[in-house]
Amino acid sequence: MDSAEFDYVIVGAGSAGSVLADRLSASGRHRVLVLEAGGTDRRFYVQLPLGYGKLFYDPAVNWMYRAEPDPGLAGQSDHWPRGKILGGSSSINAMVWIRGHRSDYDDWGDLAGPAWGAEAVNAAYRAIEDNEAGADDWRGKGGPLFVSANRRDLHPLVDSFIAATEATGLARNADFNGADQEGVGIYQMTIRKARRNSAARAFLRPAMKRANLRVLTGAHATKVIVEGGRAVGVEYRQGGTLKRAMARGEVILAGGAVNSPQLLMLSGIGPAEHLAGHGISVVADSPQVGRNLNDHQGINYTWRMTVPTYNDALRPWWGKLWAGMQYVLRGTGPLAKSINHGGGFFRTDPALDRPNMQLYFQAFSTLLPRAGERPLLTPDPFSGMSIGLSNCRPTSRGWIDLRSADPFAAPRIVANAYSTDHDVDEMLAAVKYLRRIAAQDPLCALIADELRPGPQVTSDADLIADFRARSGTVYHPSCTLRMGRDPATSAVDPDLRVRGVEGLRVCDASVFPTLIGGNTNAPSILVGWLGAERILGTKR
Repeated sequence: MDSAEFDYVIVGAGSAGSVLADRLSASGRHRVLVLEAGGTDRRFYVQLPLGYGKLFYDPAVNWMYRAEPDPGLAGQSDHWPRGKILGGSSSINAMVWIRGHRSDYDDWGDLAGPAWGAEAVNAAYRAIEDNEAGADDWRGKGGPLFVSANRRDLHPLVDSFIAATEATGLARNADFNGADQEGVGIYQMTIRKARRNSAARAFLRPAMKRANLRVLTGAHATKVIVEGGRAVGVEYRQGGTLKRAMARGEVILAGGAVNSPQLLMLSGIGPAEHLAGHGISVVADSPQVGRNLNDHQGINYTWRMTVPTYNDALRPWWGKLWAGMQYVLRGTGPLAKSINHGGGFFRTDPALDRPNMQLYFQAFSTLLPRAGERPLLTPDPFSGMSIGLSNCRPTSRGWIDLRSADPFAAPRIVANAYSTDHDVDEMLAAVKYLRRIAAQDPLCALIADELRPGPQVTSDADLIADFRARSGTVYHPSCTLRMGRDPATSAVDPDLRVRGVEGLRVCDASVFPTLIGGNTNAPSILVGWLGAERILGTKR
């Protein structure tokens, strides 16, 4: 069996792993290895911002997980795309840059200490960002990650959506990552010069020029090697050969909320009874491994419009040709953006102290999907518009565990969506708000008819049945190895050290103490940034 030795071995080159690779190798003093099961991010549809629809069902870049049949989703098995590529899910996501509400990080500070609290987090985000909108008390300028202000070349319906939402009483918000998250407006994007600005592009690719950083692709980690209670390396398979990467310092898992708990369990770290049931020798009995799965559930309402939308621009062959020419010649047009130009955050109950729902506006519809594709580049053959939403802090909890001891078998994902009355009640109030928006001028004058769920769906029972049947993950799984000061409720400590094993840490969305109210790519990058500080500051 081949083996090599490094100071740090990182498993996963995703949002957090790319940042870790950059920051741990920056001084030149440490030899760093990154193991990535997927391949290169130098693919056309990865770099093309709107190309992510082509990646939704592509096993070359996507783990293509499927959750267990879920009673909360009318018995459906939800599709769970996760990035299997340099950049991880930041290479296949919708590129919306949302930090989360300040109070989310107050919660983190309460559970994991002030180093993860709102003040520390704001300083870290400002250091991370090179925000096109410029620096202020919240935004950063000059950091490694360019963030587009997304103020140009928006679809004209965005203004109509914002005005209609304002007419419901929700204020316009110029920066969801600023002083206040609540309101309606334009989303900032991780897009730079008309190309996706993934964590790989912003952090990993520049770092790969250093002699002390090595990145291996097609390297599927199969087990953390533990000797005498300490992680000393990682076993992985590459090109049909089983190899070992040994760590003089530490092993750091950055595989995400699905893969990191799976690898720990395959390595004998997890709930003892579950591991023994799969014939895995128990290294550390850790009941919290794989527990506390939390994810946002989302749904779209869709209308037929009387004015052109991106359906008209992207459905016909000549529209595709024109969009392609705009993109190639000027770096503009619909291909240069995410489909979610705007959105916002609102409260389903004014008594709440923070927004509990997120909006997504799309001048676009895809009711007639093509097999094996999320048809962003082939929309419906009529003018369509969608307004989507997702819950910010659902109380339903699921879990990740092993399907078998085979490291190449997908883990078992139990999402457990809408399993609490709280989540059902707030989603019911939220979908009613979508219709309130659509009923306001100037948007209502542009709508021909409601297509989904349709005007016949009006009773609470029917609205609930509809969102159970049509909802699904918005791809933000988190908290499956959550960090905290209390060993009874957390799998890792505030320094991201796995309880029960020395020399082993986890640094990705799985360690979130609570699910952030918003998109999770920004906080995943944040965890990589602050995690590197924890690792370098406590190196033994």
